[in-house]
Amino acid sequence: MVLGYNAMESGLSIAPLSLTMFAVALLAGKRAGRRRPASRIRWGFMLLVAGLVLLLPVIPRADSGWWLLLPLLVAGSGLGLLVSQLNNYTLSPISDERVSEAASVNSAAGSFGLSFGLAFAGGIMLAALSLIFTGLSESSTVLPDNEKQQVARVLEDDAQLLSDIQLQELLQGQPEESQAEILRINTEARPAALQIALGIPILAGGLGLLVSFRMRQLPDPEPSSGGGTVLA
Repeated sequence: MVLGYNAMESGLSIAPLSLTMFAVALLAGKRAGRRRPASRIRWGFMLLVAGLVLLLPVIPRADSGWWLLLPLLVAGSGLGLLVSQLNNYTLSPISDERVSEAASVNSAAGSFGLSFGLAFAGGIMLAALSLIFTGLSESSTVLPDNEKQQVARVLEDDAQLLSDIQLQELLQGQPEESQAEILRINTEARPAALQIALGIPILAGGLGLLVSFRMRQLPDPEPSSGGGTVLA
């Protein structure tokens, strides 16, 4: 919405994340025997957190999808290491008779975590947008006092769902100074809210990194003969 991209351009901008994850997962899977799974999981969380942290200073400055390339490559590499090891790590201790059930539970837990994480981070982002919109509108020296509450309410309800071009169309008929000020508020609020929302996956990755150090202190589980068949 900020860059004015359509669905295809947005997908291409995010593609480095999934493509890198796919490539690294294949590569790590072929070389799984050279290092302990716990070490690969630790490096996966480290790269994931590093990629997300790199996004924080990029978001307010990005004027095209190319700015996202390096952080997404780093984060995708971390995810590739994780997906190549976590399923094997969690399913390998399961007996052959129960491995199908365990794989189903593992998949369901992953889907729930993804849905919950997206909803929670999205809620944080929208709440941050609302607070930042209101705060910037109230502190504006350009908007008239009698319009500040109205502008804040309109931005809370609509601006987060509109591109900058659509927002300009919504502001048609307003004084030029007010239009420029509202666009400025919108331009400052969106990146700040997204940076706040990124704190959720960064925190989750940090917790995973702490757990990975605990995993290194445990013996590697012996793989079951049925685990590879289920994962395939």
